[in-house]
Amino acid sequence: MSDNSKKSRRSFLKGSLLALGGISIVPRHVLGNGYLAPSDHLTKGIIGVGGMGRGHFNYAGTKTVAICDVDTRHIGIAQETLGQGVKTFSDYRELIQLPEVDIVHIATPPHWHGIMAVDAAREGKDIWCEKPMTRTIGEGKKVVEAIKQHGNIFRLNTWFRFDANFYGMNTEVKNIKKLVDSGMLGWPLKVTVGKLTGFDWKFYWVGRTGLDTMPVPRELDYDRWLGPAPFKPYHEHRTHGTFRGYWDYDGGGLGDMGQHYMDPIQYFLGKDDTNPVKVEIDAPQQHPDAVGTWRKITYTYADGCQIILDGEGTTEAPYIEGPNGKVYRGFKSDIPNMERKLAQFPDPAPQVTDFVDAVKNRKKFALNEQNGHRSCTLVNMGLVALRLGRSLEFDPEKQEFINDEGANRLVDQPMRAPYTI
Repeated sequence: MSDNSKKSRRSFLKGSLLALGGISIVPRHVLGNGYLAPSDHLTKGIIGVGGMGRGHFNYAGTKTVAICDVDTRHIGIAQETLGQGVKTFSDYRELIQLPEVDIVHIATPPHWHGIMAVDAAREGKDIWCEKPMTRTIGEGKKVVEAIKQHGNIFRLNTWFRFDANFYGMNTEVKNIKKLVDSGMLGWPLKVTVGKLTGFDWKFYWVGRTGLDTMPVPRELDYDRWLGPAPFKPYHEHRTHGTFRGYWDYDGGGLGDMGQHYMDPIQYFLGKDDTNPVKVEIDAPQQHPDAVGTWRKITYTYADGCQIILDGEGTTEAPYIEGPNGKVYRGFKSDIPNMERKLAQFPDPAPQVTDFVDAVKNRKKFALNEQNGHRSCTLVNMGLVALRLGRSLEFDPEKQEFINDEGANRLVDQPMRAPYTI
């Protein structure tokens, strides 16, 4: 399939009035209430229809027309909701080649995210990807390159930088950014993320050691579930709801929650195009297979700003601390009349937060492959330091660790044949 044919359906969606061979597609508002023009809905294929994938069947402005899963039980449950008209696949490569699919939603474990996103981009699909964006820094770089090459619209599915109250802060992130941009707190800033500031690291996502080999369930294609991950004998704890506890597939509580928590920090600190230059780790020695817990992870940027991840929930600290003031849980501050003073400053620049609009009008989404890769790199920097049990220095431009071959081997990790990205 040529690049032009892959992108023809996307191009068709541009604008509200399109002419094709002299035939006009009339917008719904011209035809009156109750009429739904074909151009008003985007079609979607979902890869991975476990709990997360099933939660996105009815995203406004889209219609799910195809699903893929390596577990036939998941397919059956999904069909009960969607009906028998939806196309079903066990191999994602068949789904992403469907000409009628506009958007590919990737809701698999993270060890599949990079490969699937790059392949979908090559097929001309726009992409909605679950967090963390990729399991390694190197895979994230490949996704950024593929999107740039093929011109896709990409959305990462964590929304706090532009929508909803931000965990324990009891306010939207745009108000935190407004405060940071105002300069009232001074510079550099230190941000502490932990239970006492309203963020739970979900340390129940740890792996088990000494797993016995179990028979593979008849409904599961375990070899395809593993995909690019190293082969390990099947045990039910490795898959589905508990896969996060193993290095081969994710990164425990940090892999699960890290991008939710730290992407907004990158945004309000103005760090969307860079990363810290150092990550320091305080944690027990990790098992080579099973992810464990950690006490503290500290990131330091070139300008002195820091993010401190408090794993034990014992650090008595404000959420944000600067030379001129502090902000505590609930968006409370020691700056007198902070909110009244803040009202005098401009709001942050508007963001494109409607994914359907972004796809139809070819606008870059608020949380995209570029800033999403940078905040995912925060997660993966921490996981590399945790896995190795040592602090590391990082080059944000080259996106590699400095003078540490062992750490850089985890930037681009080998994939099980025949899988490549």
